[in-house]
Order: sequence, then C-alpha cells, then structure tokens
Amino acid sequence: MATNIMGGLAPVEAFALIGVLGVGSQWLAWRLKLPAIVLMLVAGILIGPVTGILDPDRDIGELVQPLISLAVAVILFEGGLTLDLHKLGDARTGVTRLVVIGAPLGWFLSALALHFGAGIGWEASAVFGGIMVVTGPTVIAPLLRQAKLQRRPANLLQWEAIVNDPVGALAAVLAFEFVLVGREAESLPAALLQLGFGIAIATGIGLAAGAAVSYTFRRGYVPEYMKVPVLFAALLATFAVPDLLLHESGLLAVTVMGLVIANADLPSFEELRRFKEHATILLVSGVFILLASSVDFATLAQLTWRAGLFVLLVIAVARPLTVLISLIGTGLPWKEKLFLALTGPRGVVLVAVAGLFGERLAAAGVPDGVLLGPLAFVLVIATVTLHGFTLAPMARFLGLASTGRPGVLFVGGSRFTTALAAALKKEEVPVLISDPNHGRLVRPRAEGLPIFYGDVLSEAAEDNLELLDFSIVIAATENDAYNTLVTTDLAPEFGREHVWQLARVRENQSRHALPTQLGGRGFGAGKTYRELDDLMRAGWRISVTPLTEEYGFDQWKADREGAHLLGRLSEAGEFKRLLAEDAEILFPKRAEAAIEALPEDQRESAREGLKRRMTEARLQAARGRMAPGVRLVALVPPEPAKEKPKPSASRREAARLAAGDGSGTATGGSAGQDRGVDAPNGRGKPTP
Repeated sequence: MATNIMGGLAPVEAFALIGVLGVGSQWLAWRLKLPAIVLMLVAGILIGPVTGILDPDRDIGELVQPLISLAVAVILFEGGLTLDLHKLGDARTGVTRLVVIGAPLGWFLSALALHFGAGIGWEASAVFGGIMVVTGPTVIAPLLRQAKLQRRPANLLQWEAIVNDPVGALAAVLAFEFVLVGREAESLPAALLQLGFGIAIATGIGLAAGAAVSYTFRRGYVPEYMKVPVLFAALLATFAVPDLLLHESGLLAVTVMGLVIANADLPSFEELRRFKEHATILLVSGVFILLASSVDFATLAQLTWRAGLFVLLVIAVARPLTVLISLIGTGLPWKEKLFLALTGPRGVVLVAVAGLFGERLAAAGVPDGVLLGPLAFVLVIATVTLHGFTLAPMARFLGLASTGRPGVLFVGGSRFTTALAAALKKEEVPVLISDPNHGRLVRPRAEGLPIFYGDVLSEAAEDNLELLDFSIVIAATENDAYNTLVTTDLAPEFGREHVWQLARVRENQSRHALPTQLGGRGFGAGKTYRELDDLMRAGWRISVTPLTEEYGFDQWKADREGAHLLGRLSEAGEFKRLLAEDAEILFPKRAEAAIEALPEDQRESAREGLKRRMTEARLQAARGRMAPGVRLVALVPPEPAKEKPKPSASRREAARLAAGDGSGTATGGSAGQDRGVDAPNGRGKPTP
C-alpha cells in the first residue's frame, strides 16, 4: 500500500506511526531519564504541524474524537483503579486534606487564575479549573525516583497525584455537564435537575458495574483467561450507557467503577492492574501524539502575554495557597509544606482531558473552549520543564532528599546475607535485611544492620519500607519457592534485571526447571542457600577489593584462587552482580570443569556453545567491567594456617635482645589488600 506523504497517510499507517512514536518516546525517556511527556510532545509536533506528515483530521477523520473519548475513559478508569484506600498508610491525614480541602480550593483558585490571568470566560475557566486539580501521576512517579525524596513528602506527592487524578477529572466532568445542561435547559432549576439526574444515573451505573465485576470475579463465574476481556467489555459498556442519558457522564461512571473494583480486595487484582498499566501506557502515548500533532500554530498564536501570566499565577500563587491552606494544623514541618507547595507538575491526563473538553465546549458554543488545549500545552511544558530540573536540587536544599546511594534490600537473614550486607555497609551502600522469622534477624541486629521484621510482600512492608531507597533486591532465604515468589512479585517494580535470587536446589534438572518468567536473576556464584551457609560456617568470608592500575583483575584472580566473585561496586557505589556470561569468560577453567561434570552425551554440545560465546568482543566487554576503580565483592576461602619455622640460635638471640630492650618492628598493608567481613555469630563476633 503506497503512501503519498503530501496527500496524507492511510488510517492504518497513521495508527502505526502514532503507536511507534508514542511507545518509542516513552522508552527513550526511560533510557535518558527524562519526562516522557516532553519527548512525546516534540515527536507529535514534529510529525504534525512542523512537517505535515500526520494530520489526524485528514488521515483518521471522524474517528479521532471517539478514539480520544474512549482513551480518556480508560485513563480515568485507571485513575479509579489506583485508589486502594487501604494503602494510604501514614500519608492518610495529609492526603485527605489535599483532596477534601485542596481539590475544591485548587479548582477555585485555578479558575480565578484562568479568568483573571488568561482572560477566558467563567464557563471555560470552571471546566479547565477542575482539570487542573490533577497533578500528573505519570509525571510525579519518575520525578520522585530521580529526586530520592524522603518517605513522607514522597508519599504525599504520590498519593495526591493518584487520588486527585480522577477527582480532578470528575470536577471537570461536573463543570462541563453544568455548562452543557445550563445552555440546553430552559431554566436553572431544570438544568440542576437534569444535571443531578445524570450524575445519579452515572454514579449508580458505575457502582453497579464495579460491584458486578467484583462479585463475578470473586465467585469464579468468569475464568481467569477471560477476566481482562470481560473487564474491558464492561468498561466500554459502562462508559457508553450513561452517555445515552447525559452527554459525557460515562467518564464519571468509569471512574466510580474503577474505585469500587480497587477496594473490592479481589484475588485476581494483579491481572487487572497489569491490564490498566499496559492499556494506560498505550493510550496515553497515543492520545498525546494525537493531540500534539493536532496543535494549530495559528491557535497558539492567539495566546498573548496573558498566557504567561496565567502560568505564573498557577505556579506561584494557586498551587502554594492550595497546599499551605490545606495542610494547616497537620503538624508537618514547614520545609515539607514549602516543598509540596512549590511542586505541582501537570501531565498527560491534563492535556488529554483538556483537549477533549475544549472541543466539546467549542462545539457547544463556548468561544473560549478552543483555547483550553493550547493553554494546557503551555502549562504542561512549563511545569514539567521547571520541576524536571529543579525538584531534586530543591529537595536537597531543603534537606528532604535521601542522601545515600541506591541500596540493596536483602530478603532473608542468614550468615551469608549478614556478612554481605555488613561488607556493603562498610562501603557506604545502604542495606536492609528483611525476614518474617524473628530469630533470623538476631544476627543482623547484633551486627548493627538495619532490619525489617515481617514479610516483604505484606501491606505492612508497603507502608513502612521506603522502597525508593533500594535499587536491588536479593532473595536469599532457605525457601527456594519463597525466593521465587518475592522476585517474581517485585520484578515489575524494580525491573527484572534488579531482582536476584540464590540458586535453587536441582534447578538444572528438567523436572525442577522453571520458565524464565518466574524468579529473579541468578546470584551467589551458582550456590544454593545450604552450600553458602556451609561455606560461611567453614570460615569463608566476604571481601571487597578495589582494583587499581597497579593491581588489576588478573592479579586479584591469582591472589585469590578458589574465590567466588559475586559482583562489583562501581565508582558511584552501585552494586552489580557478576553476569553468567562474564563468569564463563573470566573464569574459563571453572566453565570447563562445569562441562566435565555434565553427562558425557551433553559435553560436546556444551563445549561448542561455550566456544561460540567466547568471542573477543565479549572478552573485552567482560574485562571492561573489571576496570580500575571498580571494587570486587567476592566470597573468599579462609587463609590457610601457616607453620611457624623453628628459629635458629641467632634469631633466638635477636628475639631475646629485642625483648630485653623493648625494640620491635611494624608491618604495613600490601597492594590488593581487601576489606573482609567474616561470618558473624549471634553476638556480632566472628565465628570461631
């Protein structure tokens, strides 16, 4: 199917381009640690008004508005689905104030800023002011990880963004319905009656749909493989049916439906969560590319200096007043209040919903509706750019940022994990040992290591552990199944490359092998829990050895024959495990020995595979990871006991004279000397 760029794209080609650019922008933003919304904005504008490659009205036609409406409905459903009220934790009071007081106050102050700053009418100001309550959860989350905020301010910002996401959209829906009904009804009482009836019907349908989905899922009336399709079909129906009675009331219904399901405590909620995450990423990407490519420079040119005044009023007046007034009497330190008051980035939902409502208002005869989209773009660009570059420095200036490096979370308190955690702590790497068995934490506590008593997957852990402080999870309990469960559950949050576990017993046997989707990456030199515990009992210890220009990896390997390299610490203090492909290249004799241990009929194919992998490029890459400045973390055997030679007569005489006159000598360390940690006992002393 040939395409004439000047004549436009076919719908299939347009959808493909939108998908590639949207998801590609999100991935590139993750790689570059930039806000995804900035890259999607640039991509949409480049293929839209700049080059003219994509024109949604020309290439997609009448489907544009229905697609955007459905996408916004799913995004709002996702907002309701994140409102699990049981997980607010210690941020409950602050979040409650920011929602109950802050949302209406922010709506009012934003509407004032729009009317007096941007100079638009009260109808459009009321609708857009409600949308501006949303603080951009898709933008807040990556900013929090980058800033490494302390627990309380991070929780307040994160939960405010999650809760106010559907609340802000709901406020916009209510204002929008009031404007539409007021223009179509004969009198104000009739308008209020029609509006109330529509809201009641939409709320009732949302409650009924959420309850029905929860009931059927809990009772097993829907098989597992059909739960996501049934949920999606119910979502579409819940959006469409109320819309027959009152225009756009379906948005309210799907938000309520998501809220009900989120608090139903469904056993299958994990599948639903994955659905909403994947759907939201795709739809947010698509909607933003569509809206950015639809930007009309002529419309943007209609904005005057008052648009800048509007942005200034929102950032410097409306947001600070909203937060400071809402948090009066909460007892929060003034630094946290100030930080929250100056932090309010807007994101994709604001642009998507503003674009939708702007078009609807314009179609209903509200002249200022066409300005909502451009104003939303200006506000998003300003806030994302501002907070993206100032959030972390401001947090550090106010003393609200976690000062340490990304740490390591150990699941399981054993001799091995205690020794490794103690060694990393000496290298100024934050560590924490978690175990549901109180007795397993006696040894780490005696060593002065931070501990958490409880299951790392429990709600208590979610409320009390600051997971932003950790970038690595090491599951190292004696229970292989539990290690697999922990790493599988935490992989989506930390990333599969950052959740590690010890080798399982008989994991190389076909009857015990697990699919790659389960469990974490291998850690511990291929040793099981019992094998590592036996080594620690035998006197093995954890060593950390810095490499230099004079003392390189080859010298380290020669000096520590038999040691098991676990990983390395970069110059920035980031702990990285030894990759399996690096292990067979850096320790070829051990790789050959492992092949010799295989059944005879498997050895030849194993040798061929090893030969194919032993390329020069991979060797250079592996050695590059062992460059000077790196600190090697290894499990090393105990020093062999040395027999003292019998002193000769002259030596005995010299020793006698030295003892008589008090003279002596001192010895210093040698190159390559490591900093070791022995296996501790329960009293915090090396095991004899």
